[in-house]
Parts: sequence; C-alpha cells; structure tokens
Amino acid sequence: MNKKVGNILKYSLSILLAVALLYFAFKDVDWSEFWTALKACRWEFVVLSMAFGTLAFFCRAMRWRQLLLPIDKSTSGLTCFNAVNISYLVNMVLPRVGEIVRCGYITAHSKKVQDDESGQPHRLATFDKVLGTAALDRMVDIIMLLLFLFTFLLFTWKRFGGFFSEKIFGAASGSVTAAKVTVAVGVVVFAVLFIWMIIRYADRWKPLGKIKDFCVGLGQGFVSCLKMEKAWQFFAWSLAIWICYWMMSATILWAVQGIDISSVPSDMASAVSLVNGLNLTDAMFLMLAGSLASIVPVPGGFGAFHFIVAGALSYTYGIPFGFGMIFATLSHESQAINQIIWGMISYISEHFRKNNNEV
Repeated sequence: MNKKVGNILKYSLSILLAVALLYFAFKDVDWSEFWTALKACRWEFVVLSMAFGTLAFFCRAMRWRQLLLPIDKSTSGLTCFNAVNISYLVNMVLPRVGEIVRCGYITAHSKKVQDDESGQPHRLATFDKVLGTAALDRMVDIIMLLLFLFTFLLFTWKRFGGFFSEKIFGAASGSVTAAKVTVAVGVVVFAVLFIWMIIRYADRWKPLGKIKDFCVGLGQGFVSCLKMEKAWQFFAWSLAIWICYWMMSATILWAVQGIDISSVPSDMASAVSLVNGLNLTDAMFLMLAGSLASIVPVPGGFGAFHFIVAGALSYTYGIPFGFGMIFATLSHESQAINQIIWGMISYISEHFRKNNNEV
C-alpha cells in the first residue's frame, strides 16, 4: 500500500468516525424543539464567545512566537497569527495536517542567511526546528489541560469527580487491552532501535545522516524554550489561552440561560430552568470536558465534542441530552465558523503579502 492510498484511508476513516459520532449524538434529538431553542438563545453572547475565540487564536500565535524568536528573531506576530489560523482551517478537513502546514508557513517566511561553509542561502527557521517548536507547543497544551483538570478536581471532586472517573477515565481504562499494550511496547522498542541505528550508522549511510540532521534540528526547536528572553510572557500567554477557553464556555452558557421560557415547549422550559442554576464553575467543568474531545482523531472535533459535552450535562445535572446538544452545538459550531472566517482572512492576507513581495 503506497503512502497516498494510506493517507486517503486514514482520513476517510477519521471522517467516517466523525459522521458516526454525530449520528449517535443527534439521533434522538427533537429537531423542532432544537431549532426553536436555538432561535430563542441570546445570540449576542454567542458573538461574544466567538470574540473570545479570536482572542485565543491571537494568544496562541503570540505564545508560539516566543518559541520561534530564539530561532529567528525576525518572526512577526502576523506571520504566526496567519499560520495558526490557516492550520485550524486545514485541520477541519485533514486532522493533524494543519500542524505540518503551519510549520511550512513559518519556514517559508523565515529570514534567509548565507551559510558560512557552503556559501548557499538557507532559512534561519528550518522546517525541522519549527516542527520541534510546534511539538513543544502541543505538549504545553496537554500539560496545561492536565494541570487545570487536576486543580479543578482537587477542589470539586465531590461534585464533578463521578463524571470524569466513570465516563472519561473509566471508559479509557476499559479500552486498554493486551493487544494494544503489545503494540505500544513494540512501537517503543522499534523507536529505540531506530534511534540506535541513526546514532551508530549515520556517518556510514547518507540517508541515515539526513535523518539524524533532521532529528537534531527537531530537538533544537523543542528546546528553544530554554533560550527565550522573556519566559514569563510564554506562561502569561498560556494562561490567557485557557482563560479565553473558559470564557468561551461561560458566554455560551449565558446564551442558553437567556432563553425566554415562554417561547419554548414546557419540557424545554424545564431544562432552561436547570441550566439557569449553573455558574462559572460549571462553565469550567464543561470547558474541561469538551477539551478532552480533542483526543478523538476526528476532523475539528465534530461529533466527539457534542457527545461528551451533552453527556456531561445529562450525567451531572440531569439536563436532557437533547437540550445538552443545543449547548454543545452552539459551543462547537460558533467556533468552527470562527475558524473558517479567520482561516480565510489569513489565507487572503497571505495571498496579498505574497503578491506585494513579488512586486
């Protein structure tokens, strides 16, 4: 099987998984009530949620720039912002491919310098180094998620621990099988042997030498954080990103709480009454639950996010799953539209920048 066919199969399965999750999430939804509730929402809060989403894009771009500056001090905030937005747009169609695209975008805009040995020009921010910074950037996201989740559950375990232990951690542990453990061990052993071969034979075989050079560049990008001049800004941007995520969840909660119960059916009015008792702590719980959907390899989190968030509302608060889908849909689709809008703006911006450079 060639690489092209393998990629087609991988992305097709990813899309099919998203479709399946969407089907199971929406199959019991009363569409008449669903649209009635959507129309009755406070849409100004949905727009505010999208504004916080845009701010999160900007904070993410500025944080990544902190990692890129030790490699190429000419890296601009606009370049990073466009790279992040375009990567989101690509990820909605091809999961994880956007990470490669944003690294290529940064490399293409990196400053060229003359090589002291060969005399040939090269980019300061080579693709391997930029990829290393992107890997570190994603690792920080995982660490921040776990840190927020641990801290949150430390103070609210009695109220929210049941959902995470039973529906998230319990489901994850139940999916671990001997076959999966064997495969994981095999992958680790293969990786160790491969690294040993690179170190041992890189000087004897040119292809291995190139792989070694790429890995060295990857490592240099990954440890770029050690050379940041203002490390506190990196942590400040990281905190700002998650505060934006929290506010994105809170504003959607306010949008749903603003539904006029006189304009919706009685059973939905009861659900609105339950939602009206939720506060910022509950908004953080829903944000953290929804963030775990990123683990599922589907385009843009479609289906997985809806299923987990609606399930969280149903399990924790007794809110009907169908009404939970309204909250999940508003949360996810508003940000999906936001990503499309800013992805297109950044793509057009890049087009004009490229044309101006050619003139």
